[in-house]
Amino acid sequence: MSTLSVRLPDSLHKRVKQMAEGEGVSMNQFITLAITEKVSALITVEYLEERAKRGSRQKFEAVLANVPDVEPEVYDRL
Repeated sequence: MSTLSVRLPDSLHKRVKQMAEGEGVSMNQFITLAITEKVSALITVEYLEERAKRGSRQKFEAVLANVPDVEPEVYDRL
């Protein structure tokens, strides 16, 4: 495991401390989770962008043409 020294504005440090206490975790755990969530979101964007490059309008329309033209079930309606 690595150690990282980060400088935070006092107001952010205070807020993170309060939030970590409210969650019942250490500041280290709270910050680690926050970074994990951000990295996960960025990786997901990268993945979706790569998948989008492999798609084509023609393939999409071919699949869509196979969808039956019926009303959705009551529980599935918007």
